[in-house]
Amino acid sequence: MNHETVELLYGRGTLALNLPEDAQATVISKPPFPPAASAAEVFEQALANPVDCESLEKLCEGRSSACILICDITRPVPNHVFLQPMIRIMMDNGIAAENITVLVATGLHRPNEGEELAELVGDPWVLETVTVVNHFAQNDEDHVDLGKTKTRGTPVGIDRRFVEADLKIATGLVEPHFMAGYSGGRKVIAPGVAHHETIRTFHSARFMEDPAATQCNLEHNPLHEEQLEIVRMLGDVYAVNTIIDEERNLVHATFGEVIASHLQAVDFVRGFTEISVGRKFHTVVTSSAGYPLDQTYYQTVKGMVTPLDILEPGGTLIIASECAEGIGSQHYREAQGRLVSLGPDAFLETLLAKQLADVDEWQTEMQLKPMRSGKVELYTTGLSDEDHQLTGVERVNDLTAAIARSMAEHGDPAVAIIPEGPYVVPVSSSVGA
Repeated sequence: MNHETVELLYGRGTLALNLPEDAQATVISKPPFPPAASAAEVFEQALANPVDCESLEKLCEGRSSACILICDITRPVPNHVFLQPMIRIMMDNGIAAENITVLVATGLHRPNEGEELAELVGDPWVLETVTVVNHFAQNDEDHVDLGKTKTRGTPVGIDRRFVEADLKIATGLVEPHFMAGYSGGRKVIAPGVAHHETIRTFHSARFMEDPAATQCNLEHNPLHEEQLEIVRMLGDVYAVNTIIDEERNLVHATFGEVIASHLQAVDFVRGFTEISVGRKFHTVVTSSAGYPLDQTYYQTVKGMVTPLDILEPGGTLIIASECAEGIGSQHYREAQGRLVSLGPDAFLETLLAKQLADVDEWQTEMQLKPMRSGKVELYTTGLSDEDHQLTGVERVNDLTAAIARSMAEHGDPAVAIIPEGPYVVPVSSSVGA
């Protein structure tokens, strides 16, 4: 594969990566999904085969209100495919449009408004027909206190509009998640529409430093287990779980009881995201998966954590991320400032002393993982020099030169390249090992 050009997902397009002449490249991508019908037919098939529940039409019977959760702008969920059909079914089966709410599960991210909200929903009819609103985790009065989880004592507050709806449906994208194993399903509820104290509890160091809190793992994962307990506190909850290909086309979906339908989607997607590579590399080049995930440095950290299994200890991890919106929230800026001023070890000590994580500092904590593993280098066109200092990683302005330098430093021409970033999870073991 020498002298090849590889396209990394970057912003709303791609970034041409020209490899050094003597590079021995291994490009790590998903295998192709089986041929799928149109997106509309994929969703129709999901509705026609509900998992552990009755049909959506039956679920509407005797219910007068509904709340549908959708992910915020950081997830490329194909909302335009399924929102209108679901809402029409609800309206045809006795739930009035004025009693249907689409709630944007922002967690502790910023709200999505105006043109961005229109892009997120993807269907003017939905915006004109039902109520579409953002979740605000810091508005105490917007939440119902459900008590504490029995296992770990997490205080549970969930958005009142979801708790009090007769019919509760979460929708989301099932993909590897660097803390919770896989996104989607239960995760759209907590942290999606949870109170800030709920979110800050299970993003605290006692959860985050648990080795089971990692991508693609649901076994004994404390975040996953806590999310399941929170879902069970809500009674009957249903979900639409979607899976997309690298072109963001809907290729698979499940509808049904929230936990069972999510696990079925996870079972499907594992074979396309967990990629056995059979070795480790001194040089790993990856992306932050392009828009919308690479809009901030905050989201970029996901792409740094996902490939660590194939990075040789002390190796070089090079990531390309546009960061068109800059670093991220003010809370995150402050956490990164503490990382840079204190250093990784002292920063972690401050986290271990807390019951409640400060808002967004968990992403800074996750950055400690790649920093412990090797050297991290960032290529970006979106950060000012001042902002870049807050990243705590090295800046590179020429990817080809950075790869050549890493190859020379490590005396190893082998380079792993992951064009889709955190949507692909490479593992160093061989299949069946």
